[in-house]
Amino acid sequence: MDVKMGPQWEAVLEDEIQKDYFKSLVETIESEYRLNTCYPPSNSIFSAFEYTPFNDIKVVIIGQDPYHGRGQANGLCFSVTDGITHPPSLKNIFKEIVSDIGIAYPESGNLERWAKQGVLLLNATLTVKEAAAGSHQKIGWETFTDAVIKKISEKRTDVVFLLWGGFAKKKAKLIDGNKHHILLSGHPSPLSANRGYWFGNQHFSKTNSFLASKGNSLIDWK
Repeated sequence: MDVKMGPQWEAVLEDEIQKDYFKSLVETIESEYRLNTCYPPSNSIFSAFEYTPFNDIKVVIIGQDPYHGRGQANGLCFSVTDGITHPPSLKNIFKEIVSDIGIAYPESGNLERWAKQGVLLLNATLTVKEAAAGSHQKIGWETFTDAVIKKISEKRTDVVFLLWGGFAKKKAKLIDGNKHHILLSGHPSPLSANRGYWFGNQHFSKTNSFLASKGNSLIDWK
């Protein structure tokens, strides 16, 4: 597995990727990809880092693990490759954006356009076995991505963290709330959204209001 994250991330995480647990994780994932069908494609595992250099981060969205259906996952949380039907959580994200800021419902579910503007789309677990949700949890990915969140908290300021659902909310303890802006809500999955825990959170307009208050450029959520 080629650990390519771009020069800024590789400098920030230099010590982390030299740790024994990470080397063991790489070996495990290489074996999993040899023996099974896994997602995202091996050259997209670190796409979130490649699309959003460390110094460009304005917003962090935290997901749990990649979509486990064929052709869906592209290395960015909640995102799917062009032409793929939008999964239920992504549909609800887009519905909230339409309601919140009044844009048309997007055709493509590929969120590369957000990532290139400084939205780090980070899954806590970066890989998954086909048709087996959560299959690569607790093998080291969470240790790594927790370290990523801590580095952002320590070395950056005025980043907006969007923590959706119980799993993501637990990451708040890794973030210095005095330096950053944390927005919490229910998860966009139908189970949560249909109970009233997602729709109306206005996280997209609130994010841009905060960025504007700090003199930063806004995210075009289209």
